[in-house]
Formats: sequence, structure tokens, C-alpha cells
Amino acid sequence: MAIKITYFVHGTTTDNEKEISSGWFDAELSDLGIKQSIELKDKIKNKQFDIVFCSDLKRAIDSAKLTFEKSLPIIPDKRLRECNYGKYNAKPSSIVEPTQEKCITEKFPEGESYKDVKMRIADFLEFLKKNYDEKSVAIVAHKAPQLALDVLLKNKTWEQSFSDDWRKTKSWRPGWEYELK
Repeated sequence: MAIKITYFVHGTTTDNEKEISSGWFDAELSDLGIKQSIELKDKIKNKQFDIVFCSDLKRAIDSAKLTFEKSLPIIPDKRLRECNYGKYNAKPSSIVEPTQEKCITEKFPEGESYKDVKMRIADFLEFLKKNYDEKSVAIVAHKAPQLALDVLLKNKTWEQSFSDDWRKTKSWRPGWEYELK
């Protein structure tokens, strides 16, 4: 008994293009992000999903709709949000990114820690276990939930997850596979 999860990151945002770390700020998809989300449909056309979950932040909802809207139900879920950077939401990435690894257990000022994100994702995974056993689930969300999945389902440390992150290694792909047992 297992749930197959395929994780997709939202398309590029206007904040991404300006090197701003959005966090809980509701950034818009850029023209490139819209194009990426539409093109993803073709890149995953041979994959079968039962349902799509996405973060309730606009960039993830819009990405999910552009990729999946006509074919599958899409359910926004607040637990799949990006890390809340608190006072650092919508601040330059040059300020936020060097702080991230320090905030694995320590909260961002007026925000949350990556450990908090891990708890949200663990709760979401328990929900999947209770309701979607033996299903194939697509998730459209952000960096922090993806790193939390690496910690929870691939037994990586937070430090390994940050080090191996595709954003650092420049190794994007059309979906990351996870199995929830």
C-alpha cells in the first residue's frame, strides 16, 4: 500500500525574475512562468494522476490550473505553502537565502522555521494516507515543502536537502517522484 506523489514547482514568478524571495507574499506568474506551466502539460502527458493538490498561494494555484485544470480536480491546501519568511517575505533573495539554512529550527523573524514547514507537510502526508491510499497524487507548490518531502520521505537531513536542491544544482525536471508508504 503506497501513494505515488509527483511534485511540481510552480512556474517562474515576477518576483523570481527580480530575485525576490516571495515566501507568503502572493506573487504573480511571469510570462515565462505561464509558458512553463502550459508546456508542462505536454512534458507529462504520459503520466496519470488521480488528483492534484497545490499550495493556496496564487502562483501555485495558477500553475496548477494552467497544467491540470481541464483534466483533474485541483485542491488548494494551505499546508503546502512556502515557508513564511515573516519580515523577510518579498525581500531580496540576497538577504533571504543566506538566512534559510540558519532557520531550519530557528524561526524567521515574525515567521516560521523549516521545522514548522516539515510539521505542516507531515500533517498533509497523514491526510493523504487516510484518504488517498494507492492513488497517484500531483502536488504543485514551492521550495520549502519540496525540501521537507526530501527530509520526510527520502531520509535526507535538512543540510543535504539544501545542498542537493535543484535550484542550486541547476537540475530542474518536470516532476520529482516520491512514495508514501
